[in-house]
Amino acid sequence: MSNQKFGLADVTNSIFNSLSVPETIDSLSLGGAENREVLILIDGMGQDAVDKYADQFPIFDELKSVKKLYTNFPSTTATSLSTLGTGVLPGVHGMLGYTVRVPRSDNRLLNALKWDERVDPVMWQKVPTLFERAVTSGVSVTHVAAKRYEGSGFTQAALRGAKYVGANGVDEMATAVAAALKPQPSFVYTYLNTLDAAGHSDGVGSDKWLTALQQVAEFITKVKLMAPVGTRIWVTSDHGMVNSTEQVILGQDNKLLENVTLIGGEPRARHIYIQEGAVSEKINQWQEFFGSKARVLSKDSAIKDGLFGPVVTEDSYDRMGDLIAIANDDLILVDPARVREETSMVGHHGGVTDIEVEIPLLLA
Repeated sequence: MSNQKFGLADVTNSIFNSLSVPETIDSLSLGGAENREVLILIDGMGQDAVDKYADQFPIFDELKSVKKLYTNFPSTTATSLSTLGTGVLPGVHGMLGYTVRVPRSDNRLLNALKWDERVDPVMWQKVPTLFERAVTSGVSVTHVAAKRYEGSGFTQAALRGAKYVGANGVDEMATAVAAALKPQPSFVYTYLNTLDAAGHSDGVGSDKWLTALQQVAEFITKVKLMAPVGTRIWVTSDHGMVNSTEQVILGQDNKLLENVTLIGGEPRARHIYIQEGAVSEKINQWQEFFGSKARVLSKDSAIKDGLFGPVVTEDSYDRMGDLIAIANDDLILVDPARVREETSMVGHHGGVTDIEVEIPLLLA
């Protein structure tokens, strides 16, 4: 049992179990028959970042480290937040990455965070969320995040069921969290993405990133001060982040894109869609080209290895790349159509290194 790795599905199942939501399991042994629970999700705040930088901010000394968690593959926001929202693993909820192909479409990619109005979010992600299930069992459930995410396709797919309160800036957000905790029993999920944005643009540990971590510290402090007495405040993340120094532009001075019909995923975790009949040859070519620099798997091997969890639905199977490529060390696999966007980012995530997959669970 000691080797068991826990993740975001365990966090929400355990918290909702303390709020007496049926058919949830307290796999993290969080205990308590609590009436008020807050879950703060700091996008991009991996365990490695906490270990290296948190001691600069006093609030982190007041937080108890409950457990080291692990994100499921790919270590990216769309997948992790869907796992958190549904309490099931990616192979079941089907949110398999930043972009995946829409089956039986005209070779179209769905960007999970920007969405596509032609795709019904509730049909795409069919699993009832824990938020919906908690509301049904009498819990007041509120989602506090930036106004721009309200009603988005992604919010409807992964996090539906909560009352959405749009709030911009840490003061407005902390005030909204405290107000949402008035009813009992209540659960508030709140999300902050400034650290992730700073990591992408300037890199983990940069001045901009440390300024964003200061903002994170202020937010946690304010929520702790303003929440009603007896509220448990949990802090976690969706992934960590590596600063990349090495890149391969797919198809530039290499033949990696011959017979490739579509490039999905993101620079650390690619879904590659291949012309019929060319799949095994392509996989061999990619494996030979990258060697130890990237893990290259066929769709069936990825499923057999449990990459997306032990169960993979038919929907998930249809969306998955024919080839899955996971960059090792700090390599990025660049889409030639997005060279400027992808190479200008310093911080990246999606892969399976410890820095990307290890995330904290803290308790205030």
